[in-house]
Amino acid sequence: MDLSMMARAIAVIGAGIGIAGGSIGIGIIGAKALDAIARQPSEKKDIRTNMILMAALIEGLAFFGAIIALLVVFK
Repeated sequence: MDLSMMARAIAVIGAGIGIAGGSIGIGIIGAKALDAIARQPSEKKDIRTNMILMAALIEGLAFFGAIIALLVVFK
């Protein structure tokens, strides 16, 4: 296995870890938001808005990692 193939394999593994981390982060945000809504039902709109914003930022970061890994693999 040459160095180029090893770098590609590491890039794919890194992308997988990044995507898994993003998925776990979004799951934690959703769980905490539901817990907060259960405690303060009157603040549901603000909590939901912040939850969606943070989930979008995490998803964007995971997507960015996947794109970088694909660029490394197909370059």
